Amino acid sequence: MSIGFFPSFKRFDWILAGAVTLLLVLSSVILYSISLSKAVPDFLNFKKQLIFIVVGLAVFLFFSAVDYKWLKSYSLVFYIAVVLLLVSVLIFGQVIRGTRGWFNFSFFNFQPVELAKLVLIIFLSKYFSRGAHEIFRFKHILISGIFSAILVGLVLLQPDFGSAIILFFLWFGLLSLIGPRKSHFILLLVMMALALVVAWFFLFEDYQKARIGSFLDPNSDPLGRGYNISQAQIAVGSGMLWGRGIGFGPQSQLKFVPENQTDFIFAVLAEELGFLGSFLILFLWGVIIWRIVRIAKRSRDDFSLFFSVGVGIVFLIQLFINIGMTVGVAPVTGISLPFLSYGGSSLVANLAMIGILESIATRS
Repeated sequence: MSIGFFPSFKRFDWILAGAVTLLLVLSSVILYSISLSKAVPDFLNFKKQLIFIVVGLAVFLFFSAVDYKWLKSYSLVFYIAVVLLLVSVLIFGQVIRGTRGWFNFSFFNFQPVELAKLVLIIFLSKYFSRGAHEIFRFKHILISGIFSAILVGLVLLQPDFGSAIILFFLWFGLLSLIGPRKSHFILLLVMMALALVVAWFFLFEDYQKARIGSFLDPNSDPLGRGYNISQAQIAVGSGMLWGRGIGFGPQSQLKFVPENQTDFIFAVLAEELGFLGSFLILFLWGVIIWRIVRIAKRSRDDFSLFFSVGVGIVFLIQLFINIGMTVGVAPVTGISLPFLSYGGSSLVANLAMIGILESIATRS
């Protein structure tokens, strides 16, 4: 492992870093606004998020300075470690909102599945780059699928259906990049369909089935299972063009929007900053995805290519699911909005991904 200064500041992707920084600033502003909504303002989560940002930026700088190639050598070690963490959280973890997915350390909670996303990107990037000329063979598809399925299964046992979706589509997206044979692709689709049927009858909890039902018809039970979606849509619509102003959104300030610091933070942003604020968020994310694609195109080896694409897949899926469930085009799955939602585990893991991308950019 080699650690040192950036090879060239000219190659450092300042646009990518700047877009992420602006999202962090917007997140801090909105979390401060949410803290004001209580009868007695409580800034504990706001202060904790500032600490998470500082820690995350330190992690970002570390991975930016380190040569990314050392990650390949320890990919299996990382994988085994995250499997042990996911098993341990099922035994010793704390239950929050019906999911046993957190380790409690008094001041903060650690969610191993956020680390699992990063580790699976590293592991699959190493595996697929090891023999890119023959990786399309079905045995490699099967082996990579088994390694991915182990993590997906452990996450489903929590149960965390949203994160399991992200891990699955990460594997499927990287697999699509290598261009599997048409017969293999059809076989995978059939296996996916069978897996969904089995999951519906034997793995999905009643509340998860209810969420899918409320997604298909949120008006069927507006005060029950469709309440979250209905209130989020009202908040988004009430923001109009300019927004209600920071701290003046009635839906968010009066607590009509549930989980307004995490799952539905986009609804708060849309209500208080309006269409223009929402457009700014999507614009910044467009810039981030553009820079990730640019880094992938300029990568000098298969590992960095697969890693860059993997990060892009994870971010896009989380972006689509989080904003989609806010406006009613995706079922509620408890997925946070990267760099904006409250939460230390996801923030630090996401900034680590950006740091590794910067390491790739400076060495490409």
